[in-house]
Amino acid sequence: MLDSSYNNSLLILSIFMAILAAYTALSMASRIHNAQERTQYKWLAGGACAMGVGIWSMHFVGMLTLNLPVPLSYDLPITLLSLLIAIALSGLALWLVCQATLPRRRLIASSILMGIGISGMHYTGMAATSMATCTQYIPSLVLSSILIAIAMSGAGLWVAFNLLRYPSHTHLLRCVAASMLGLSMAGMHYVGMAAAQFPLDNTCIAENRGVAPEWLALVIIITTLAVLTIALIISAVDQRLASQAALFKSAVHSPSQELSHLSLQDPLTKLPNRILFEDRLERMIKRAQHKQGRFALILMDLDGFQTINDAYGHHIGDQVLIEFARRIDPNMRPQDTFARSGGDEFVLLRKITDPADAANIADRILASIREPFGIAGHSLRISITIGITIYPDNGQDQHKLRTNANASMTYAKSLARGSYSFFEMSMTANVNEQLQLTQDLRRALNHNELTLYYQPKFIAPAGPITGVEALLRWSHPEHGLISPDVFIPLAEKTGLIVPIGEWVLDQACKQLKQWHYAGHSSWSMAVNLSALQFRHVSLTQTVRNALDQHALEACYLTLEVTESTAMRDVDASLRILQQLCNMGVQISIDDFGTGYSSLLYLKRLPANELKIDRGFIRDLANDTEDAAIVSAIVALGKTLKLNIVAEGVETAEQQSFLTDLGCNILQGYLLGRPMSAAQLDQTHPADPVQGHQKGAASPETGSICDNVALDEKAKTCS
Repeated sequence: MLDSSYNNSLLILSIFMAILAAYTALSMASRIHNAQERTQYKWLAGGACAMGVGIWSMHFVGMLTLNLPVPLSYDLPITLLSLLIAIALSGLALWLVCQATLPRRRLIASSILMGIGISGMHYTGMAATSMATCTQYIPSLVLSSILIAIAMSGAGLWVAFNLLRYPSHTHLLRCVAASMLGLSMAGMHYVGMAAAQFPLDNTCIAENRGVAPEWLALVIIITTLAVLTIALIISAVDQRLASQAALFKSAVHSPSQELSHLSLQDPLTKLPNRILFEDRLERMIKRAQHKQGRFALILMDLDGFQTINDAYGHHIGDQVLIEFARRIDPNMRPQDTFARSGGDEFVLLRKITDPADAANIADRILASIREPFGIAGHSLRISITIGITIYPDNGQDQHKLRTNANASMTYAKSLARGSYSFFEMSMTANVNEQLQLTQDLRRALNHNELTLYYQPKFIAPAGPITGVEALLRWSHPEHGLISPDVFIPLAEKTGLIVPIGEWVLDQACKQLKQWHYAGHSSWSMAVNLSALQFRHVSLTQTVRNALDQHALEACYLTLEVTESTAMRDVDASLRILQQLCNMGVQISIDDFGTGYSSLLYLKRLPANELKIDRGFIRDLANDTEDAAIVSAIVALGKTLKLNIVAEGVETAEQQSFLTDLGCNILQGYLLGRPMSAAQLDQTHPADPVQGHQKGAASPETGSICDNVALDEKAKTCS
């Protein structure tokens, strides 16, 4: 017989791979056992492959430890057959240990079957050497190897099954069990190897067509370690995720009552929230249907609440909401539902027998908030507007009742704030009209229904013209000219104001460039920015694109931002205005005097002009208070080195008074009404001598870009 010896390094490596394969098998079994039914088969297939590759590789690395005086090679098809046997046996083992029970009879039968299968894998692998003379085996050692395989299989199945049922100290027990099983597998293999006897004249007939052992060893070791490592990582990650999910589920379940309560309560006012209100409303509808009863849905909205937030901050606004809820609560009955449905909107459900009952509670609610709210040293007066719907007269489902209540509240606001209104069918027509108008507005931009009018601005007292303000008009194909007061709020609500605003900027810059070429080279263009436009992320890029598109110098464009918009978020406003100022665009604070400005912030705004609100101009001659306010605004503007623009000038008395105060620019019907570009060209024709002189200065005013007052203010941009 041929003398044989073993490579000790590969021998130790094969034992390590046997232990690693056993540990992987036990780990995968736990994942199969804990997985949901739809993923168990995926884990079973993956586990069978990982475990089978591990067992098979231990076997082949163990064979490669054998050194014979003749070269060895392995037949690839037979080698692959032994691998398939290992994977099939692994799948059977994993399936068995994941069953609900493992009776002794099944354990014994499965152990015998797997032991014979493992032995079959081993001796099939031995046959892959394709020796010229049949390898001889010592029967006693062959039998011993088969018995070891059977015992090893039984022990492995029993240990894996019980580890899944007794998870305490799992990792330690799994390591011990894997070591025992790995050593058992190695013992079976080397007993089987010892049983093989190779005749002296033996050669390997697969030498020239099989797989070289050196190459095979490298491939098997690298591949197996990679497969087992990946399998263990996947198993560990899945176990960690499953553990975290279980902890989360436990954490959610334990305080479920508290969370359920919090999810149905408004955290600020402690009233029922929208979710609980809708549930109560649905129940009330069902009870009313069953008993043919009636109830009122009373919708309340705080008037001007956003102004309080803007002026005093959200923390004061929150206290107003809390105090409002506290004042209304004494008017509630135990069976009523008084809820905060969102923002500054509240809703009340009350069972009634007559609409007069709803009117009485509405009167009491209005009376309870007439006294000022004393909050953080401020005395604040608020009002609410109420819309009322009656079930079943005004709707028989949630959606209809809420929609009609909102329509009645909107109608009440249009009449007088601080009042209430019952729903009437005519109100639905108004709501539908608003919806249709919104749809028409979406099409207006693409159908050239929007146009710009221009109102001239005059150097006080009577000219010449220093620029124009662009004013948007909508010529509806059916309704004719629609007032901006009607469609601008719709555009704000729907977000259409952003694309419309981009169009306005583009058209205004285009028209101003045409006027510059025609000879009005000193004119500037003022464009109003809505609150939504001002906060939009693309504002600065939109302005830059419009200026570049028409090769217009930035100093000829004035962007008007209302005082309330600029003061809503001062830090954000400062960043936006600074970006525009750095481009060279002029900034005007519009409607000045109507908001709640802080002089500390106002002096930091990179503005070039203040525009006095027309409300102060209207009764200027007869109202000494308005005259005092206007005088103060002008004085403030002069101190801050700002140009002062007064709009709404309609009488000679106003013109004279504002000029004497020191207003720089006047705008109003007395001097010039809004008109189309063509009309403006006819009433104020350009001097043809100055045509095509880009940036030329008029004799009266000089170029805006060189204006000394603006240069002084431009220091704020540095």
